[in-house]
Amino acid sequence: MRKQLMKGNEAIVKSAILAGCRAFYGYPITPASEIAEAAAEYMSRTGGVFLQAESEVAAINMLYGGAAAGVRCMTASSGPGISLMQEGISYMAGAELPCVIADITRGGPGLGNIGAEQGDYHQVVKGGGHGNYRTIVLAPHSVQEMADLTALAFDLADRYRNPVVLLADGFIGQMMEPVEFPDHAVEPREHDWAVAGTAETRPNLITSLFMEFDDLEAHVNHLEQKYRVAEENETRAEEWQAENADIVLVGYGIVGRILKAVTAEARAEGINVGLLRPITLYPFPTKSFKRLAQRASVFLVVEMSNGQLVEDVRLALNGCRPVEFFNRTGGNVPSHEQVLELVRALARRYLPSNMQKSEAAINVDEERMANV
Repeated sequence: MRKQLMKGNEAIVKSAILAGCRAFYGYPITPASEIAEAAAEYMSRTGGVFLQAESEVAAINMLYGGAAAGVRCMTASSGPGISLMQEGISYMAGAELPCVIADITRGGPGLGNIGAEQGDYHQVVKGGGHGNYRTIVLAPHSVQEMADLTALAFDLADRYRNPVVLLADGFIGQMMEPVEFPDHAVEPREHDWAVAGTAETRPNLITSLFMEFDDLEAHVNHLEQKYRVAEENETRAEEWQAENADIVLVGYGIVGRILKAVTAEARAEGINVGLLRPITLYPFPTKSFKRLAQRASVFLVVEMSNGQLVEDVRLALNGCRPVEFFNRTGGNVPSHEQVLELVRALARRYLPSNMQKSEAAINVDEERMANV
């Protein structure tokens, strides 16, 4: 199909429909409202269902019903709405119901503001609801990836019978870029475990309730084994000019794009910098970090939150390499100039031989660095 110019939020819906999604339940919230708007426009054209719920609590429970019937379905919201959905997400994970949830993040905590942020990392990656469960989390950094990872999300949701979250900051949701879609659509299919309103599926039971302690423990162990399989098989990351990097930059979403610009400029100055961009935030691409740590001297994590991604990076590296951190919050975005100055300072600190080769290129005013 020819490329189409559209917002990231709209790309999610078109990709979902091509992936076989036939039901959307949601409630509008900035900066995710275009998803509900596009779903209202396009879902009915395919014989699907769009329903604006009275709240996010209602929407996630409608999603439970749609998924239990075996329908590929999704919802979308932003941080405050995702908070309201947490109980339902826990129930769906416990009942092993596949679904896709788009979280287009805004500033927080509380009502916060409508600026782009990445403060929902802990909420979705660590599991904001109760009990022992995980959600698979995908983090796009372009409008094309909004489409591609939405299609992947539906496949992973079915493969592991589990909720999958598409975690995108408000910039990726609102920006417009050309998008290329597949030239064929996935046809909806029936599942033998679903309650489809037929005589054959009448014996099926969709629940996360286990009254006997041993039964619940066995179920939790079953879920945990499923997550271990995902950790082994489903990690994804982009490594950009990272194989020979002395300094590895780490960021996801819009930050990943900023770090590519920093990498290009730093290499032009003779500093060996590379980018490691996690695409799956869970399961986390730990092996990529360990492999790059065999050469790299230091990792620099940049994020639009108060130090959430950096915790997983430090766990992945387990003290084998120093991890530096730079962030902005509240809707502010790190500029490539700020990060580049920090990279120059790290080169002075960790790469003295590099400094001897390109002293003039990475000479930094210490007062300006202190302001960063």
